Amino acid sequence: MKYVVITSGAKQYLISEGDVLKVEKLDIEKDKPVGFNNVLLSVDNDKVEIGKPYLTTKVKGTVVDNGKGKKIKVFKYKAKTGYHKTIGHRQNFTKVKIETI
Repeated sequence: MKYVVITSGAKQYLISEGDVLKVEKLDIEKDKPVGFNNVLLSVDNDKVEIGKPYLTTKVKGTVVDNGKGKKIKVFKYKAKTGYHKTIGHRQNFTKVKIETI
């Protein structure tokens, strides 16, 4: 089985061909191609390649969807002062289908 570890934004993802993953928001429209050049590790059966810091391998995919994640609630509170504040946040994401490694 072939899989690679890539970086997108400030996160690392372990992926293989055919995977669909959510990455931080990319400024690419739906159904457009996207490429990831920052490949840290590549494993193909028994052959393991480790980048120093990156490999020359390229990962290509297609943007499936752009959207927002679930809403989270943030509650700030300070004792004895009567201060409390509730805010919500929805993180933007891009869903990508990996086609070739």
